[in-house]
Amino acid sequence: MKYLKRPSYRLPANWLAAVCLAVTAMMQQPVSASAETIASALSKAYVGNPQLKAEQARQRATDERVPQAKSGWRPTVTTNSNIRKSYQGTRSANSAGVVAYRKSDFLDGGFRIDLSQPVFDGFRAQSELFEAEATVEAGNQNLLSVEQQVLLDGAIAFMNVIRDREIVDYRRQSQGNFAEQVRAATARFDVGEVTRTDVAQSEARYSEAQGRYAVAIGNLQTSVANYIRVIGVKPGRLIFPPLSPRVPKTLRQAIAIAGETNPQILAAAYVQAAAEANIGVQKSDLLPKVNFEAGYLIDNNSQIAVGRSRSGYIGGTLSVPIYQSGRVYSRIREAKQISSQRKLEVLDAQRQVREQVVSAWHLLKAATATIAAAKEAVAANQVALDGVKQEAQVGTRTTLDVLNAENELVETQVALATSLRDRIVAGYQLVAAIGRMTAADLRLSVNIYESKQNLEEVRDKAFGARVTTYD
Repeated sequence: MKYLKRPSYRLPANWLAAVCLAVTAMMQQPVSASAETIASALSKAYVGNPQLKAEQARQRATDERVPQAKSGWRPTVTTNSNIRKSYQGTRSANSAGVVAYRKSDFLDGGFRIDLSQPVFDGFRAQSELFEAEATVEAGNQNLLSVEQQVLLDGAIAFMNVIRDREIVDYRRQSQGNFAEQVRAATARFDVGEVTRTDVAQSEARYSEAQGRYAVAIGNLQTSVANYIRVIGVKPGRLIFPPLSPRVPKTLRQAIAIAGETNPQILAAAYVQAAAEANIGVQKSDLLPKVNFEAGYLIDNNSQIAVGRSRSGYIGGTLSVPIYQSGRVYSRIREAKQISSQRKLEVLDAQRQVREQVVSAWHLLKAATATIAAAKEAVAANQVALDGVKQEAQVGTRTTLDVLNAENELVETQVALATSLRDRIVAGYQLVAAIGRMTAADLRLSVNIYESKQNLEEVRDKAFGARVTTYD
């Protein structure tokens, strides 16, 4: 058989760039004295994540609804003081016709203080307090939702870095194997054992491997950037975690727990309670109102004979609404319709959470089954690759057979790495769906933020504008 003249062969020009990119990526992975566990990574996210800190500040602002509502029972005191200087000039003439001019200066002022104490406001203050407390509780559940999302994002970022690092390793190894196939095919072509087609096939697979390796590097850098955003630091050496111990044993158990602890459901329930209390707030405008009032006045007027006067008053006022142009009744109807809306939103939240639980549960089961299949596929493809290589050496297999076997092995390795990641992530998604993806439930080694501490500090606070930021 006459072979074609061997072409002048060199590795593709971009192979050096790929190698440099790999070295750069390895250098960007800091070497830590000890490996990072997922618990320590989530602890860093809990302590330093700005999204969670912002939500805590939002909740502290919501806490102020309670003292604002309680102010409806407290008195209001106002003062009013004034001072004025006036001039007065008079011109007069006596019997002799002599004109005289007289100028007078007056310095006058006064002081007034008034007090108004609600006695009965149609139960408005009480209804506003109920509404405020329900709003605060709903805010606490929303805070837990954000906390869960931050920690879930942290777990996903942690697993993405582990997965993408493994994939980069597989792609790097695959690229090296295909490069070796190119060298081997070229050497065999030189001695006439294979054709130019075999060399071209090897070169094509090597180029594909280069592209996939570059994509893997890009995915890893994206995952690292996301890790830094959520966790706050660069990922060091990460330990592959076990399935979360908070995962329920059965789907029935998961659904039952979610109905009791999922913050999405609880937040909707408290929002509905606040809407119910708002009906009472609007109805208060139909009821009489009684206020106790008192005041004291000092007035200094040098232009009158008395000069200084003092007066005071004490008494009460009764206000009885008769007709307010229909506006109050419209607000009551509006509040009732909103309450009905909130009740339906509770039902919708329950259904959404149940869907999330069922979906996460089956994703977990599917990932677990996929792992078993992927492990078997990796083992089988490894055996197949070894066999194809041996058969190729004796001439019963072609170069393309070796390339295909090599490619199938690396793809199943990538699939296995992805399935291992998906199983852990699905477990944490299930934990979040049932409402147990919190720092307290995960038993993270952090100081747990107690949202009720700020509420207790401001509940009865009637003076002062200083705040606690907990930064």
